[in-house]
Amino acid sequence: MANKKTMPNKKTMSNKKSTPDKKTTTMADIARLAKVSKPTVSRALNNSPLINAETKKRVLAVAREHGYAANRNAQKLRQKRTNTIAVSLDFVSHRKNHIADPFIYQLLAGVSEALGERNQDLLLCAPSHNNIEAFRHIVSSKGADGFIFLGQGHREEMLDAICQLQAPIVVWGAGLGEKPYCVVGSDNFLGGLLVGRYFAGRKRRRWLFAGDTSFREIYWRRVGFKQAAAEAGGSIDIADLVLSDFSYDSAYDAALGLLDSTAVLPDAVFAFSDTAAMAFIRALQDRRLSVPEAVSVVGYNDIPAAAYFSPPVTTVRQDAYQAGKLLVAKLMQLLDNQSPASETIKTQLIVRAS
Repeated sequence: MANKKTMPNKKTMSNKKSTPDKKTTTMADIARLAKVSKPTVSRALNNSPLINAETKKRVLAVAREHGYAANRNAQKLRQKRTNTIAVSLDFVSHRKNHIADPFIYQLLAGVSEALGERNQDLLLCAPSHNNIEAFRHIVSSKGADGFIFLGQGHREEMLDAICQLQAPIVVWGAGLGEKPYCVVGSDNFLGGLLVGRYFAGRKRRRWLFAGDTSFREIYWRRVGFKQAAAEAGGSIDIADLVLSDFSYDSAYDAALGLLDSTAVLPDAVFAFSDTAAMAFIRALQDRRLSVPEAVSVVGYNDIPAAAYFSPPVTTVRQDAYQAGKLLVAKLMQLLDNQSPASETIKTQLIVRAS
């Protein structure tokens, strides 16, 4: 006869675990295990500066050990803020919404990193959202707490209209102190002035400015460039080459067209961006003109590729990382009902071999 299986008694079945089940761990469990209050756990998980580093480290270690992650959607429902920042690139200024200049992505990376440090989500607006109605919808639906616009471009009327919606916005651009919104940018006038003084020091007399001065930032670079020519005295001629868009191909084609149609060539070229400067250098080389012996070329932005081009490109540096941090910091101040002032980041001429 088979032995009967003995059923375990209730005491055997109800052995309690010393720690909570990872699937059901709550904030209260983390608070108990870390020996802190629930508000302290919440602040630690949200990277609040109100919590000291040692406490934060202990709470995060306990949370990781027990597989606990804060429910961001539930947090947003409890809070007045969404902890989401909308970021809009200046797609309108680029051909077929194709952004060829890497500097805008350096700015975006700086903003993204700064938002991550503050535990904020990033909502990247699509090219089709570059109109007032799309932004009005984001504001009315509380899809984001505020906006960061990377580039004014030809959107200044729209940016002014967004301000009328009482939406917190910060803009990377120019015109500090002139606009109804907070602007972070480099000193474009100084950038142009530094380039002009550099050309004057190299005894260059036939200067060319390549860019589209209908853009505010580029306009002020041209003004600074002209000021340097006036300082140098003598007969310095400044010619202009208007570029149809911001792409390498467009700048290259325009440079070839100039070189093939002009009897007296420039001996110095100031391009509005490093991308345009590299395109100009390639066009000069294709026409067997040496850089910098025959023509000096200077760009703007100091993108990573500029230092490795042949020859390495002399340029005006804008610190995209610092700009990203400042844009986010200014917007956070606005969200805290403060009134941040517009600010200029450092502008520096980086002399290389072009």
